[in-house]
Parts: sequence; structure tokens; C-alpha cells
Amino acid sequence: MDRIDAMQAFARVVETRSFTQAAATLQINKTTVTQLVQQLEARLRVKLLNRTTRKVNVTADGAAYYERVVRLLADLDDAETSLSGAAVAPRGHLRVDVPSPLARLVLVPALPAFHARYPDIEIDMGVSDRRVDLIDERVDCVVRGGELTDPSLVARRVADLQLRVYASPAYLARAGRPAHPGELADTHHRVVGFLWARSGRTLPYAMHRAGERVEVRGRHVFSVDDGNAYLAAGLAGLGILWLPDYMAREHRARGELVPLLDDWQLDPMPLYVAFPPNRHVSAKLRVFIDWVAALMEEHAPPMRTPRPRPATSRG
Repeated sequence: MDRIDAMQAFARVVETRSFTQAAATLQINKTTVTQLVQQLEARLRVKLLNRTTRKVNVTADGAAYYERVVRLLADLDDAETSLSGAAVAPRGHLRVDVPSPLARLVLVPALPAFHARYPDIEIDMGVSDRRVDLIDERVDCVVRGGELTDPSLVARRVADLQLRVYASPAYLARAGRPAHPGELADTHHRVVGFLWARSGRTLPYAMHRAGERVEVRGRHVFSVDDGNAYLAAGLAGLGILWLPDYMAREHRARGELVPLLDDWQLDPMPLYVAFPPNRHVSAKLRVFIDWVAALMEEHAPPMRTPRPRPATSRG
């Protein structure tokens, strides 16, 4: 038995919860995967997996062993990719979770170029705005907007998303165009509520202009916890939206969303890539984080304050 092959087979079974899927991702047959795991259990004299005809579950001993195995395999990957000639080709399996609009509009369209550059990295991408337990769910990193409230996570800030206020033409035809953020609390105006995973409730948006600051919550008849559904609700005329530029750009260009309150500003929303402090930052994770940061530089460039123009004299 090759112990490394057995560890890789065991780890993949745990991650896919299936001997069949593990075999497919490792590009070997199912019988070989089964034999490797059985040989590993025999060597350790511990039952690592509970198998039924329908599913595979990791035992308590298996879960503890898995955490050590993934760190060991990551160390091996790093040792190999640190060698001359291999440093440009990180490889392995990544589990990530990202917001649904970011996946649809930015990350997934750019994946062909990523895989052309890193053909040996396999990505399992969860697409959600929910709160993810990175340890229990064995997720390598998450991409999230807003300030992080979990001090145990290590995070890299990859963007500051510029937010603006929008509504559909159908909504404005029905409710009118607000001239001040305070009007959004009026009975004839509605906003689309976004339910933040950290709190499970909608939060106010702070808007400011020339020393005036207003916290806007607004009234809503519909709230949702997914970014794509939030955008769809605004396009359907269910209420006013607060959107980052990258989400609104194409709809604004087609006239499907109209910007509002242009003389008011909102604080930018930070976007982070976060991972557990005990999760080994392997070469494959580093290049993924760098790739996300480069994409956000392109799709959500930081605002730059224009330099004052030098005075010119007229004679």
C-alpha cells in the first residue's frame, strides 16, 4: 500500500461523501479507492468511515484523522511546488464559497483563463451568501462582503465595493423618484430587503452628503438572503436597491436600472477572502486568492481622488 495514495483516496471520499465520486476525481477505479481505504483502516486499526448502500459518513476518529491528513497533503504539495520547475504549477483540490452575483458575473466567466494557467487545480465552488462553518464543512476559503465579525478568521481585503442606489423604471413610474434618502421611509416608497447571514435581518445603509448623514432602512414587502434574487426583485420593481457597481453595470447600460440620489455617497463595502488560521495556505490557495484580487481590481477598481488641476493664467 502506498500510504500517500491511501491518504489521498481517504480524503477525497470524505470530501465527496462517495467512493464513486472520489474515484472519478482521482481518475482511478472505485475498487482501487475501496481497497486503499480498507488497507489504511487495517494499518491504523481504526474504522475511518461508516458505509451504507446509500451514503458514506466519516467516523469521529476518521474526522480527526482527516484534519491531519489534509494538512500533511498540503505540506507535500507545497514541498513539491517549491522545487524549481514546479513552482509555476500548483495543483490540488480547493473548496471555496462565494456570493452568487460574484460567481455569476465575475468568477465563473474568468475560470477558463484560470484553468488554462493552473490546469491541475480542481475547484469545488459553493455559491451562497450564507454563513459557512469553514472547519466543519472543510472549506478552504470564503469570499464575503461587509466587515468580518469572526475574529478567528484570517482575511485578505481584495476590494472596496462602491455602492449606489437604484430602482427600475417601472418602480419609479409607480412611486416617483426620491430627492432625499429620508423619503425612502415614506409610505409610498419600498426597498428590497437583504437578509445578512451574520444577523438574519436587514441592516440600514448610511448615506452622507456635505456633512449630512442619514441612516436609511426603508420599508419593504420582500426580503431575501441571496444576491441574485435581491437583484431580480429590484428589476421586477419590488423596491429600491443598494448595489455595487459590478452588479448594476449591465442593467444600468440597458436602462433596466436607474441610479438615484447621485449627490449622496455610501461608504464602500469591503470584500474579503477569509480562511481559518489553522488551514494551511497552500500554493493552490495562494494563487486562487491572488486571482480573485486581480479580478476585483479589474471589475471593482478603487476610487481615485482626482488631482487638482494646476491654475492657469489668462493674459
